[in-house]
Amino acid sequence: MNKRQFLKQSALALSLLPLAGCSISSAASMPTHSKSKNSPSRILPKALSKGDTVGLVSSSAATAERLELQLAQEAMQALGFKVKTGRFFADRRGHLAGRDTDRAADVNAMFADKEVKAVICLRGGSGAARILPLLDYDMIRQNPKPLLGYSDITALHNALLAKAGLVSFHGPNGTGSWNAFNVDQFERLFFQRELMHYQNDLTARDELVPRQNRTQVITPGVAKGALVGGNLTVLTALAGSPYLPDFSGKILFLEDIQEQPYRIDRMFSTLQLMGVLDKISGFIFGDCNNCVPGGGWGSLTLDDIFDDFIKPLGIPAYRGAMIGHIPRQFIVPVGAMAEMDASAGSFKLLEPVFQV
Repeated sequence: MNKRQFLKQSALALSLLPLAGCSISSAASMPTHSKSKNSPSRILPKALSKGDTVGLVSSSAATAERLELQLAQEAMQALGFKVKTGRFFADRRGHLAGRDTDRAADVNAMFADKEVKAVICLRGGSGAARILPLLDYDMIRQNPKPLLGYSDITALHNALLAKAGLVSFHGPNGTGSWNAFNVDQFERLFFQRELMHYQNDLTARDELVPRQNRTQVITPGVAKGALVGGNLTVLTALAGSPYLPDFSGKILFLEDIQEQPYRIDRMFSTLQLMGVLDKISGFIFGDCNNCVPGGGWGSLTLDDIFDDFIKPLGIPAYRGAMIGHIPRQFIVPVGAMAEMDASAGSFKLLEPVFQV
């Protein structure tokens, strides 16, 4: 994920998109304007069942190998679904999965399609922020469905919550790892409608003391609130836009990949300057894959950064949750009410995340 390029392109796209012409018609046409500047009330998606039809969309970066498109469809079928792909599913424009208008049209069309019961994002990468002004949030609110994905899909999760009030799901993309752990998470959450309790798997295999999936307490304590967040880089790139939800009283969860600590430090500075950190009730940091210092005169560590920005808040906080660019990952409902226990390194859902 080349996120420095993403930041520049996203800012440029947001400034140019209102001037772009639109030539798409039908149910996938361009959106109406939001009815209110106020945050919409939260709405739960309708539940899924085996045998339902799910829609696969490419909302971000292009997929280089055609086999990946096939594997994503096969994974959804193996989960028990019928599959419908977006009209522009396999398109490409540079690093993007097609034109902005076409990618947005596919997302709009899947939410409008009565046959489709959930929207699965093919992959992350970059580009989702470019389509946020083109989504029909009023229509999406009238057709509440689960949307699943992570990484760059963070832009969609936050926009859907901020503009439509819709709870969505931060978890494996269509082309992601559908191993036994992730499939179990999916079936328990989506089919059994379980009030999930998220605690890392610390099963030691060939080590005297387990090293993988360890959590670390930043500040002990218990907190309640709605879960918001996702990829740190993508979330902070939305700063100053109307596509971020209100963070007051929320539990903020974050993750990232291939970011040197000085960049992580800069992004936490952004969150602090935005006033986000002063509003949240709790903090969960997932995996930061390959977030190691580069060359130069030295570097802060992630420990230093959390000590500087999170510990002074005095709120329950821990790091190391199984969230992020890792093979086995939690499926986290964005916007769902939860309770976290920093000392135990866990969090749990307090309410159903689907319409009864």
